[in-house]
Amino acid sequence: MKNNDAEEMLLNNASLDELIKMRIEKEFMEDLKKAKEKTKKVEYTDIKDVPKDKIFSKNSVFRCFNRNTKSETFINGIQADAYIGIQDIIRKKMLQGELNAFTTDDCYIKFEKAVF
Repeated sequence: MKNNDAEEMLLNNASLDELIKMRIEKEFMEDLKKAKEKTKKVEYTDIKDVPKDKIFSKNSVFRCFNRNTKSETFINGIQADAYIGIQDIIRKKMLQGELNAFTTDDCYIKFEKAVF
């Protein structure tokens, strides 16, 4: 009869609700623990080491020196790709790691770092 009582308790709505609540709490605590763990970010300073699909992303930083205003700013890879425009030769060489800088009419743009 004890087995039948255990089955009855498991099939009882209140017991099932308690089991579900315990399971959800356990999963929540595990997720919270994972969220608090700091992820280690990798910083690349050499363009050859950066994955090709990440060079022209928002996680990469380029130094941009404007020749007209004599000012220096930092831009992300998406903006740097816009400066390259239709110059596919430069883009390909940068993706292969052969170039880390290029010039436009107004700016000199150099790869600084990428952090993932």
